[in-house]
Amino acid sequence: MLFRAPVFLGLAGPAFGSVLVRRQASSLDSCPGYAASNVQDDGARVMADLTLAEPPCNVYGEDLTDLKLEVEYQSESRLHVKIYDAEEQIYQVSESVFPRPSSEDVDPSDSALAFSWTESPFSFAVTRKSTNETLFDSSAASLVFESQYLRLRTGLPDSPHLYGLGEHTDPFQLNTTNYTRTLWNRDAYGTPNGTNLYGDHPIYFDHRGSSGTHGVFLLNSNGMDIRIDNTDGQYLEYNALGGIIDLYFLAGPTPKDVSVQYAEVAGTPVMQPYWGFGFHQCKYGYRDVFMVAEVVANYSQANIPLETMWTDIDYMDLRRVFTLDPERFPLHMVRELVDYLHAHQQHYVVMVDPAVAALDYEAYNNGVDLDIFQKNPNGSIYTGVVWPGPTVFPDWFHPSTQQYWNNEFLQFFDPETGVDIDALWIDMNEPANFCPYPCADPQGFAEEAGNPPEPPPVRNNSGRIIPGFPADFQPPGQSKRSLHARHSDRGDTPTGLPGRDLINPQYEIHNAAGSISNLTLPTDIQNYDGTHQYDTHNLYGLMMSIASRNALLARRPNRRPLIITRSTFAGAGSHVGKWLGDNLSIWDHYRISIANILEFAALFQLPMVGADVCGFGNNATEPLCARWATLGAFYPFYRNHAGLDSIQQEFYIWPTVAEAARNAISVRYRLLDYIYTHLHRQSTSGLPMLNPLFFHYPEDENAFAIQHQFFYGDDVLVSPVTEENGTDVSIYLPNEIFYDYWTHERIQGSGSWIQLTDIPFTSIPLHIRGGSIIPLRAESANTTTELRKQDFVIWIAPNASNQAVGSLYLDEGDALVQDATSEINFSYDNGLFKMTGTFGYQTDAAIKNITVLGGNASGNETQQYEQSSRASAIQGPISLNGEYSHSF
Repeated sequence: MLFRAPVFLGLAGPAFGSVLVRRQASSLDSCPGYAASNVQDDGARVMADLTLAEPPCNVYGEDLTDLKLEVEYQSESRLHVKIYDAEEQIYQVSESVFPRPSSEDVDPSDSALAFSWTESPFSFAVTRKSTNETLFDSSAASLVFESQYLRLRTGLPDSPHLYGLGEHTDPFQLNTTNYTRTLWNRDAYGTPNGTNLYGDHPIYFDHRGSSGTHGVFLLNSNGMDIRIDNTDGQYLEYNALGGIIDLYFLAGPTPKDVSVQYAEVAGTPVMQPYWGFGFHQCKYGYRDVFMVAEVVANYSQANIPLETMWTDIDYMDLRRVFTLDPERFPLHMVRELVDYLHAHQQHYVVMVDPAVAALDYEAYNNGVDLDIFQKNPNGSIYTGVVWPGPTVFPDWFHPSTQQYWNNEFLQFFDPETGVDIDALWIDMNEPANFCPYPCADPQGFAEEAGNPPEPPPVRNNSGRIIPGFPADFQPPGQSKRSLHARHSDRGDTPTGLPGRDLINPQYEIHNAAGSISNLTLPTDIQNYDGTHQYDTHNLYGLMMSIASRNALLARRPNRRPLIITRSTFAGAGSHVGKWLGDNLSIWDHYRISIANILEFAALFQLPMVGADVCGFGNNATEPLCARWATLGAFYPFYRNHAGLDSIQQEFYIWPTVAEAARNAISVRYRLLDYIYTHLHRQSTSGLPMLNPLFFHYPEDENAFAIQHQFFYGDDVLVSPVTEENGTDVSIYLPNEIFYDYWTHERIQGSGSWIQLTDIPFTSIPLHIRGGSIIPLRAESANTTTELRKQDFVIWIAPNASNQAVGSLYLDEGDALVQDATSEINFSYDNGLFKMTGTFGYQTDAAIKNITVLGGNASGNETQQYEQSSRASAIQGPISLNGEYSHSF
């Protein structure tokens, strides 16, 4: 969420920065680069000294004279190249925040990649040995390594196919002409194109069709501009404010291989609870607990399954974290609401922000006692402004901050006496700060901006009965409270390179908020460990995510935590899920959400991801919300969420949307075990659960730029209608057999576009890929708890050879450590169906029937095999607790 006050850009903004860049370009061209010496090559490792070739250019700082080069052949598919200052004073991302992958120290002869170098001027290249193709070549421009500026450029083929470098709302296949991607996490209401957004994921996939795909990951948390252009040859160039060059080259050679190899570096995604794939509802602006209960009841009355109810900051007392508004969300009523949800197999989630109100209340005082808040250079606690007015910010590097965070969760979210949440939503953790730099008077700014806002009057709920809730479920009367915050101030050697200007570096990245300290924590703030926000700003959201996961585990050690965050860094998926921030209720954001979901799930290894369905800002329309309800059902994280100033957009508001939601949720729930199986696979192997088309068809050039179709799992092709109020869509079907999900009609794709017409607003085009076996629940249900009781059906979609394969993973669904699991493999080969695998998880659910789509290889009819009295060889349903085979 974004504070709607005037935004002051503070110091020089993007326009000034671009002028500065142009003015200094010629000076960069004169930079001398480095010369390599003392080269030691022991096979698996190469080490060298790099010495500045005189004279220095000192364009955006002082050129470092002595560097070190380290190269490791870490695995057969991964090469690590690291260039850092010889004295090791420059900030490097901590192992505690981003654990490094282990190295197997493979012999270079066994590697898919080869590293080579030129001694003077120093440059290096990485090639694919099987094709002798150059994948990365730093000779495209001299290496610049200054105290506050890095430049590293690589040449690229003409018209390259590049993906990644998030977070952004630009095209899925990146522009390659005059394109700049800025990485500096910020509160980005409206998620505008062409700007830096909430996350920092500096990895790109370079897809070269039949010659292969490779990935390049730069482990550097400093702010940077990554430029892609074709002036003076096609190139990609890093321009960073600091840190080191810490590159991981991933050989592929397929796009899926690159994704798996990146998971080996950044960590495989964390497994989520089964119920987390249910449908979630939220809105900023639920003015009291009574209104939240009404929404729950209205979903039930509309017969639209609702798994989880979420509450935004409305529940807090004057927007202060770890408090409840005593009039609108009194504790006893919140507990009644949660008890009701739990009794109906539903769940409850609230938002927690990092900023703590600078007031005399428990959460603030506890933090002061443990001395865990971020401090100004003079030692006083830094104060900014967020929702409750003047606020302070936890220092996640402080050794006592985890204790503080755990204690606040254990007390406020105590299942017996507090708010018994089932999961967690963390926001504003870029971190966001409403007060423009230098924020000299946070109290005055907050009062002028009306922060916190005057709460709306408590409604008179007398006589209003909510179905299923007690007749006395009403908030008490209103009382008067002071809206003025009271702030009290209280009054190490840095680990980064000394002598830097941590507020106004000479090189200015294209931060849409202006200076790097504007609307966030000032970048000269020193963390407890001696590092500075200048270097660690982009890690703040990740570190809050890690601390929050630990706090939930402290609260419930045996259950999988579901945490949805806004700000992310590389590796966040091994801790949390993600929602894409404050989008708008516009058709363009409906469309671009597909590319955003694919980036996080398939490229960044953060698969539990979703966009606010129907849009957060502006006002949704019935046609848009209907289409979005059907598209959102194929996001891994599926939540309807609207902003404070937006109209109500719950699915039951409009008849068309209600019907669309019922249809979409039914399909989603029937396929829930299918996608849960894919999540488990990604959490163990890194194979993505969502797939862009070129992941499946890497040599089909028509698929490279497609961003409005995707595979849900490996085998369900989702092709939403994308035009405003349209009922037609042109979809691409590769040269393969597909089956219409709704009719089971067999379709031979020919690598061409086909036009689908008359698509109701209550439906979405879906196709099953030939060669797949899809396990579905026989029926949908109102909750995932009831869904798990339903039997299965099996759909076999044969390929041209009349063969198919599939899988099903079963477990208890919520435990952090599973006592028993089943990993079942299905195969079909010219009429012979087999079920093999491991069957440790015992279940009463059985296979109710098996359907072969399209019949035999000729595809004349659909055959259905049912376990009934007609099947004399089989007695009763097919058990999922052991192997099975059958010939059709």
